[in-house]
Amino acid sequence: MSGPSLVILAAGRARRYGGLKQIAPVGPNGEGVIDLLASDAYAAGFEDIVIVVNPDTGPEIEAHVATHWPKGRRVSFTHQLQLRGTVDAVLAAEPALDTTRPFGVSNADDLYGRESFMRLGRHLTTSTNSGLVGFRLERALVGELPVSRGTCTVVNGHLTEIVERRNVHATLHGYEADDGLEPHVLHPQTIVSMNLWGFQPSILPLMRAAVEAHDFESEKEIQLSTFVGQILHRTPLRFDVMLTESRCIGVTHADDLPLAQRLVLEEIESGERPARVFPR
Repeated sequence: MSGPSLVILAAGRARRYGGLKQIAPVGPNGEGVIDLLASDAYAAGFEDIVIVVNPDTGPEIEAHVATHWPKGRRVSFTHQLQLRGTVDAVLAAEPALDTTRPFGVSNADDLYGRESFMRLGRHLTTSTNSGLVGFRLERALVGELPVSRGTCTVVNGHLTEIVERRNVHATLHGYEADDGLEPHVLHPQTIVSMNLWGFQPSILPLMRAAVEAHDFESEKEIQLSTFVGQILHRTPLRFDVMLTESRCIGVTHADDLPLAQRLVLEEIESGERPARVFPR
């Protein structure tokens, strides 16, 4: 049996970053975020990759992949025509997927580490449940500027609740979320989602129903964390949580790039990832 597919969500316009952060040069030789992502996915046994792009920036990402990725790999591109959130982005990848088999989903601007992809790959080939790779909050922030994180409640290895927290940032007093929700201060060991998912194909009809029912006039996007949080209490679907101690290196703001570059170099020096992204 061939390895699973990975959907990389690369349709965002990165307004906070101010450029194409999907190909931001985080590697020591100028390799982009998406290059290191693909390298980790291939090493974990993923055999084909579907990249969801938008019509404006998609051609530049496609040209980058054609130039820098190894030939012979199965890579396809699909378009999210309207930026309506990550649930809609996954559905944009559906025509390129084998919808009889489970598949993974990741962001295009986060580096999850090889160990995290190994966990996801094993889960997709051994479990009949959907799943989420969970990160410790203290291992999932880069820089000091605020970001959003889905905080998770996990019971006996299963996800029971996920809440999208906004304006999460590190302070001298710890980790805080300035979004009006409680608790205001988040424990550094809080398990968070960084959008590294493994889905069974049965999730797709539920996604379609959620998008059809969503009021995009009042809220322009529907995110995976919000969607999963809603269906947890309405369906018998079970989500396994694969907790990792890996660091998630995200590039949200332009100020994050120098730190991300240093963290990637540290991973190479420690042997966590190879110096060459795509071995010859």
